[in-house]
Amino acid sequence: MTLPDCASVGRVRRPHGVRGELVVEALTDEPDAILAPGRRVFRGTHDGELWLDPGTRAPRELHITGLRRKMDGWLVTFTEIEGRTEAERWNGRHLMVPVEELSAPEEGEVFAHELVGMQLLDAESGKALGEVIEFYELPQGLLLEFRGPDGVANLPFVEEFVDEVDREGRTIRVRLPDGLLDPAVPEEDA
Repeated sequence: MTLPDCASVGRVRRPHGVRGELVVEALTDEPDAILAPGRRVFRGTHDGELWLDPGTRAPRELHITGLRRKMDGWLVTFTEIEGRTEAERWNGRHLMVPVEELSAPEEGEVFAHELVGMQLLDAESGKALGEVIEFYELPQGLLLEFRGPDGVANLPFVEEFVDEVDREGRTIRVRLPDGLLDPAVPEEDA
């Protein structure tokens, strides 16, 4: 069995009510299309990987029966999740969709799951600054965590700092804010 290349389109925050409804944080620009009733998603892990059944090594499909907007996310119901006890087991899990079922990114855009492993380059000099090791979805947008020669740092993934994204070359040209990579000053010297 060939496994589909999947992207995370949502993360389960918590159960809602007693009938198995889940509060989902959308990780896609098209949640009302991707999570629409009648669609299916695959079960993911807490780390955003495709979950495989230990016995069959096959992914688990979930069939969406309901979707509605909630202030802090989306309320989603699935055929396979019938009550609160089952819904509580889904906290923190990702919902996955095969990449070929998603709209292709526009020029200069990238799927969030593709960010990990991309190289950050200085926009002016082209010098390698580090590698993206994680990203975080915040209300203000994505935050990249990258490892450089001097350790780990964070950079908002916004136009102010990101000049160019090259999906095929797996690079991101950035303008770092002044002082971002400066070593921390010990408290007694501050």
